[in-house]
Amino acid sequence: MNVLIDTSVWSLAFRRARGSSRADAQIVAELTELIQEGRVLLMGPIRQELLSGISDARQFKILRDRLRAFNDLGIHGLDYERAAEFSTICRRAGVQGSHFDFLICSVAAANGASILTMDKDFKRYAKHIPVTLHEAREQPKPG
Repeated sequence: MNVLIDTSVWSLAFRRARGSSRADAQIVAELTELIQEGRVLLMGPIRQELLSGISDARQFKILRDRLRAFNDLGIHGLDYERAAEFSTICRRAGVQGSHFDFLICSVAAANGASILTMDKDFKRYAKHIPVTLHEAREQPKPG
């Protein structure tokens, strides 16, 4: 199954200090494995979110060029409608979320993909809407 990578994971891999915790290192290792397996999916709005706010032109170019290795999933009218439906379903269940989060869920569902995220809100959404979360695989211990 292909995996749609959320902004939080890309951000950890590209912008933050790697390996700041065991959990962070495991997420970055999982992203690396998914890239090597050719299973990574990206959405244009996630690309935009990652590139927004980078004021240093050199850093912007480096990140832009790295992300160009990944094609964007198409987003269609039905994806927006499904995202609104997901939002309504969750809200009725007392679960609030952003429009962008529900768009991620909708596009992943439409493409038969799971979602790799560090955002705990997605676990709440998954209890009410048909999304699959990708869990990082246990990494072998060195030595």
